[in-house]
Amino acid sequence: MTSRRRGKEPMAAAVVGVGSMGRQHARVYSELPGIDLVGVHDADAESAEDVADAYETESLSMAEVLDAATVVSVAVPTEHHYDVVKTCLENDVNVLVEKPFVTDREQGEELATLARQRGLVLQVGHIERFNPATRVLKDVVPDLDLVAFDVQRLGPPIDRDIEDSVVLDLMVHDLDILLALVDSPVEEVTAAANGRQYALANLVFEDGTVASLTASRRTRQKIRQLSVTAESCRVNVDFIDQAVDIHRESFPEYVESNGDIRYRHESVVEQPMVENGEPLKAELESFVTAVREGTPAEVTPEDALRVQELAERIEAIALEERREVRAR
Repeated sequence: MTSRRRGKEPMAAAVVGVGSMGRQHARVYSELPGIDLVGVHDADAESAEDVADAYETESLSMAEVLDAATVVSVAVPTEHHYDVVKTCLENDVNVLVEKPFVTDREQGEELATLARQRGLVLQVGHIERFNPATRVLKDVVPDLDLVAFDVQRLGPPIDRDIEDSVVLDLMVHDLDILLALVDSPVEEVTAAANGRQYALANLVFEDGTVASLTASRRTRQKIRQLSVTAESCRVNVDFIDQAVDIHRESFPEYVESNGDIRYRHESVVEQPMVENGEPLKAELESFVTAVREGTPAEVTPEDALRVQELAERIEAIALEERREVRAR
């Protein structure tokens, strides 16, 4: 069976789950040209009504969503992803599901197979892939002789309940970027964690590239940064500011200041043009384009499952490390 309603007429979109992230999906759909936000659905009827009023649409039952929508964003808690996504696919509705994809990888494989069989687009919401700075990084990295990545995704405690650990909630963004950039399997993983809110991981890829990642929901400063060390340069990426700096050559020199001689290095710094924009808007545009053109999602279920497998491996190693420390 092929995906229904791929024409050039306005595409009917809906959102299932209108918590903090789902509400933003509704907002962006309401702003995108060529999209008709036909409704939202949530187990909390009052929340659904509130979001529907804010974006001039309807609060719908799940059955009404399935009947009306061509594309649906699923932003319910992770434990409900499988059931909701499966229901959408079985009713020939294309789906963008927020990360983490599923709680069980076998269920994720089942959903990926179902989407392929029915000719539907199933995209997973690894939104940092659509950050304009990531786009520039993706263009730069293929020309580099990679040595190492250093990634920090830090922030303060959040003011809402969340079941996912900091690895599955935050670090997965950077794992997704690394697996998309490094064309080599992960050979070795070490990890450590302080509870569910702070985690460290070190990766060694088969080609020798190494990566160090830190994810935190305990840090009183919000940081979203990635640095690449290559043979010819260092690339610094700030995902919040959507900025990329490339430090190419370093020139050592001695300088005199007030009679004091000091040693310093001067670098040649390039700042590639980054076309700033909202990553969520780019993500939903990509999803809608894939549905219209019948092309694969930019972030496929298979991509998400590779990331999830690595994230679960990191969690398991960190947990075992913590047990060993406690046992000493």
